[in-house]
Amino acid sequence: MSSGKKVRVLIVDDSALVRKILSDALSQDDQIEIVGTAPDPIVAQEKIALLKPDVLTLDIEMPRMDGLTFLRQLMSTNPLPVVVISSLVKASQENAIEALRWGAVEVLAKPNGPYSVGDLANHLCFKIRAAAVARVARKPAAGASGANGAKPTARARRTMEPAIPGDDPALRYPEHSLFAIGASTGGTEAILNVLSRLPKNSPGIIITQHIPAGFSRTFSERLNETCAMEVKEAVDGDTVGPGRALVAPGGFHMLLRWAGTGYRVVVKDGPAVCYQRPSVDVMFQSVVAAARGPVIASLLTGMGSDGAQGMVALRKAGAQTIAQDEQSCVVFGMPKEAIRLGGAEQVLPLLKIPGAMLAALKRAPAMARR
Repeated sequence: MSSGKKVRVLIVDDSALVRKILSDALSQDDQIEIVGTAPDPIVAQEKIALLKPDVLTLDIEMPRMDGLTFLRQLMSTNPLPVVVISSLVKASQENAIEALRWGAVEVLAKPNGPYSVGDLANHLCFKIRAAAVARVARKPAAGASGANGAKPTARARRTMEPAIPGDDPALRYPEHSLFAIGASTGGTEAILNVLSRLPKNSPGIIITQHIPAGFSRTFSERLNETCAMEVKEAVDGDTVGPGRALVAPGGFHMLLRWAGTGYRVVVKDGPAVCYQRPSVDVMFQSVVAAARGPVIASLLTGMGSDGAQGMVALRKAGAQTIAQDEQSCVVFGMPKEAIRLGGAEQVLPLLKIPGAMLAALKRAPAMARR
């Protein structure tokens, strides 16, 4: 969006109450203009043509046409940045994560019960502003080139993607090696693209993705279905080791700690950092203190600056650091800030990052003990 121009938002939801709550929340931001609302996708199609919004908020479960079907049609014909507003029912969570695969750039939990408009405004307005500057690409229509809405299996996905050298059960990495990955807007697909290209016996991986509470488990389960290594939502005390990736739970910070013979994670509440919980900076700074072996840290697509200061600290402590380049980012915010501060040793397109992470292990020294 150009400087000074308001972000034009169309709210699509079948609930009049939710439409009002979202409208009230967005009205708190003088950089956002609500150009209209729609009770279902059919009306939304007409209003998109008439009002030409910059961003849509989209419910998943609606009459006449469900939100996921509408999103697939929209992204194949008239791509727009979409923020999905979903309930926390399991099926809706799964559809919301699927919507991210189809081009939605953000997801937010639907207001339920007593809800502070001020609290909602903080999260929703941030996501709307992030969506407004996001790169959105046209997606193949459902049914074209295999894009029929089915979730790709790990085997199918790995046959479509280039093999990474080192997927050898006999290969051993330096002791206590660690991969640390941070991301925000557009990050769910970016993380999937990285993890699905890493071998099963990769070093332990810790991941902080900005995602609301309730959606991180569904996101982790999807990664586990499509990636070679085990992927799970972290719980306090989980071990970090080869062949396992831990995802920070939404609404909680995840820190790394040294447990005498190996790594564990600490999952804890606490104030938001860079307006985020979980925070990439919190995770990266904990790695500086806890690491006992080589560390490769990657900062992927995302709005804001979370992770930039932590990446600077990691690089100073001896970690190998990689930032995603502007051309492959959905939003070039967090990586841009890390690059500006000198935290990124390498700046690479997304699909080159997995190979670079593995290659960096060959030259990465053990982190200095703190």
